[in-house]
Amino acid sequence: MTNERHRPLLEGKKALVSGIANEHSIAYGCAKAFRELGAELAITYTGEKTRTYVEPLVRELGAPIFMPLDVTRPEDIRAVFNEIERQWGQLDLFVHSIAWAPKEDPQGGLLDSSPEGFGQAMDISCHSFVRMARQAARLMKDGGSMFTMSYYGANKVVANYNLMGPVKAALEACARYLAYELGPRHIRVHALSPGPLKTRAGSGLKDFDLLLADAAERAPLGELVDIMDVGFTCAFLATPYARRLSGETMYIDGGVHIMA
Repeated sequence: MTNERHRPLLEGKKALVSGIANEHSIAYGCAKAFRELGAELAITYTGEKTRTYVEPLVRELGAPIFMPLDVTRPEDIRAVFNEIERQWGQLDLFVHSIAWAPKEDPQGGLLDSSPEGFGQAMDISCHSFVRMARQAARLMKDGGSMFTMSYYGANKVVANYNLMGPVKAALEACARYLAYELGPRHIRVHALSPGPLKTRAGSGLKDFDLLLADAAERAPLGELVDIMDVGFTCAFLATPYARRLSGETMYIDGGVHIMA
């Protein structure tokens, strides 16, 4: 008989991970960590070009649910959660790792951002978490955990982060308010704040290589984090070991955020 103490901590849990673009994505690190701890996965992709990169990862992870998701289309969000309900009946874990802004807006300063670009960035990078959380919560019948991805630039000025700073600050506030609203339903909500990583999203920032070098130099641990550092932190927060934690912004940056 299997010793209960040696069962994977997330065995039997059902997890939706959105935002995987390729093998370098933070969301992929979260999906790998969840799978290693025993969870079953549903994975989404944005568009056919992205599907080319994500489909091999889905096969590797053995995810039974793999669907397109454009968060600007309400029908896409409904379809994803309806399929989860059809196949699984409920959901335990939800990772939102989606951020986007028109390229010209992050490349310029906040003063130069367009109303349209700022609005799109806020809608896709922030409010889409709220829209998806609403659907996820109705399927978290026995409680659950939700996660979204932020960055240090939400709380301190980071050169060249520009309009994404205010957008991520709003996202962190949304996570706290959702933690408050969903707490009575035993649903915990966290924002994760990784240090700079070599992801497709990060490469869109001006002088991103300088940001990476500066983080590595300033980190008390003396090195950059990787996607699995983020993934295993996310997985830990999803386990019973973190059952009394909610509403946190969890920094995973080798200690960079404590430095002046």
